[in-house]
Amino acid sequence: MARTAAFFDLDKTIIAKSSSLAFTRPFQAGGLISRGAMLRSAYAQFVFLVGGADHDQVEKMRQFMSQLVEGWDVATVREIVADTLHNIVDPIVYDEAVDLIEEHRLAGRDVIVVSASGSDVVEPIGRMLGADRVIASELEIEDGHYTGGIAYYAFAEEKARAIEALAAEEGYDLARSFAYSDSITDQHMLGIVGHPHAVNPDKELRRLAEEQGWPVLVFTRPVGLRSRALPPPGPTLAALAVTGAVTAAGVLWSQARRRRLG
Repeated sequence: MARTAAFFDLDKTIIAKSSSLAFTRPFQAGGLISRGAMLRSAYAQFVFLVGGADHDQVEKMRQFMSQLVEGWDVATVREIVADTLHNIVDPIVYDEAVDLIEEHRLAGRDVIVVSASGSDVVEPIGRMLGADRVIASELEIEDGHYTGGIAYYAFAEEKARAIEALAAEEGYDLARSFAYSDSITDQHMLGIVGHPHAVNPDKELRRLAEEQGWPVLVFTRPVGLRSRALPPPGPTLAALAVTGAVTAAGVLWSQARRRRLG
């Protein structure tokens, strides 16, 4: 039988905040963010949480983050994320999401985290959750610093293209696979699997879920992961990051590039 997988959006599906903005306080402590930028980050987080994640809102978030990280030292960012990961992410992981990850792992499915946030944040979170793979955006790097550009943007239709490419590579049967997201921007990702689920959905996704008969889940309980024992990734599967390249015509799927999480 073909293999199956469970694809999870990250922000407001597995964790209760924007993963891109969750680390702004330790980034400020590390000298990367000014007080003014810190206040703008807090406002952006508030708007993200209460305003929904429609296309325009996510695009504003992308532009804000691109401007914010321009010139940052990549090694410093990765060190701060590694040092503060559990303190920052542990309290905002939904207990219900952890339960689902456990169920899918015990059922023999691969777990893949799919996020528009940058891989330098998503990959460590994926490791912490015991995910087999991640699909994430890639920030442009030059001479060890972020340029402010985005080399690959894992957003909207691109998430679906990346999942289809990974399924072809790994032999996943998407008709028997699962997907979870909170946002209407992920309707394409949800639509290509046989078992889509809307999690804490925005208004547009809730309407679509009702039209399509998709289950609607409500996650409310954050949990400290240190109190939970997640099953480890399967012994024969490497923990990979799937990335891509951006063409001059726009953000199109070019290739799936492996990166080890563990």
